[in-house]
Amino acid sequence: MQSNLSKIPDLSLAPLAELISSKKISPVEVTQAYLDRISEVEDQIGAFITLTGEQALKKAKISESEIVKGGARSPLHGIPFATKDIFWTKGVRTTSGSLIDANFIPEKDSFAVDLLQKAGAHSIGKAHTVEYAFDPTGRNEHYSTPHNPWRRGHYTGGSSSGSGAAVAAGMAPLALGSDTGGSVRVPSSFCGITGIKPTFGLISRSGVTPLSWTLDTVGPMAHDAIDLALAMNTLVGYDPSDPASVKTDPKIDYTSRIDAGIKGMTIAVPESFIDQLVDREVKEAFNSALYVFEQLGANVEKVEIPELSWGEMGSIIISTEAATIHRDRIKTSASKFDQRVRLRIETGFFVPASTYIKAQQVRALLGKRLASLYTRYDFIAMPTTVTTAPILNEPLMSVDGKEVNTRETVIRHTRIFNQNGLPAISTPCGFSSLGLPIGLMLVGKAFNDASVIRAAHSFQLQTDWHKQRPSF
Repeated sequence: MQSNLSKIPDLSLAPLAELISSKKISPVEVTQAYLDRISEVEDQIGAFITLTGEQALKKAKISESEIVKGGARSPLHGIPFATKDIFWTKGVRTTSGSLIDANFIPEKDSFAVDLLQKAGAHSIGKAHTVEYAFDPTGRNEHYSTPHNPWRRGHYTGGSSSGSGAAVAAGMAPLALGSDTGGSVRVPSSFCGITGIKPTFGLISRSGVTPLSWTLDTVGPMAHDAIDLALAMNTLVGYDPSDPASVKTDPKIDYTSRIDAGIKGMTIAVPESFIDQLVDREVKEAFNSALYVFEQLGANVEKVEIPELSWGEMGSIIISTEAATIHRDRIKTSASKFDQRVRLRIETGFFVPASTYIKAQQVRALLGKRLASLYTRYDFIAMPTTVTTAPILNEPLMSVDGKEVNTRETVIRHTRIFNQNGLPAISTPCGFSSLGLPIGLMLVGKAFNDASVIRAAHSFQLQTDWHKQRPSF
């Protein structure tokens, strides 16, 4: 292995962790291999705002010494990860994708970053994000927009744009993202990786620049479902500093039954909603994925879920809460904003309290309706996105002959599941004729995150879409 370090960045987290823990390769060699890959492809992709290579190597040397003396203290010991640049990092600037915070250097790490570091992992850099995480395409006018590793000139998806690109391009085996309307799942789908929006409250948002208090969710992004399970074992934990944080007792091991299969489980497919707007190649890949689940022994049923059309109420909630969070920034530094992001935030100033309350009431009703659905089904399955990655900077796109708004279309399938806090995973399930990845989304019952990960893992054992890597 030591003679072929250039292959390290193409590995997924789980086998990489095994090589480190068995001392067949050192954390220093691993980190250097990723830094070499970054040096090779970063100019083409633009996944990072700030690189911390020197710091990462220092921490890798410490990990190497610890592992030699006492063994790995977790599967993540010695593993480098990318950090979306809204996660606070002690002593390293956290821009949140904005010029306003271009020189903000936190005095502490976010809770999630701290947990990863205590497990022995180390950050290799701060990954690109849309300004204050408020756009699902990945566009950033201040620090440039990352390119999709599979096809330059196409979006990565956002707002965790750099995290998705970094994992897909082999610049990090694991990345932290956040998801308010699809910002982990969309870039996972567009970039051909696996990402999960956990149940709301499972992973602390403390030390993460907020966009929407009642919707923001932290989630890991990696190549495989089993990689996510390893990350979740570290990231899930109660944090009293986050009012939304929940206790799970006993603490769940997300890897314990990951190979148990999904035979006998039921999958609901809202086909009529999907068919209202979907790219033909995306639908074909999705149907093929459903066949795989049937072969695995799952029961796949077409259902009507009219509540999926209620997604637009999320825009009311996000804009209202974002306006409250960023009020002072708008007052003092409005000209420094990307004007598109500024407009979305300022829209929230004009939402009447009665409208916001009504949106929350509808949201509560949505939760009850879907909870009823999960008494009969284990998962909802949909294409993660209705199309593959759009072309950069095009406000309109064509889907099945229809001209539609790019930004709204990107989150058509994802945003509704932030409003009820359900766990949702995106796994690769195919490629378009242009060579762009296609994602499959599985949504489970609240706190059934382990089952959602297991279902994605079962699918990945039968397919190799998640094993594909872009060429440079």
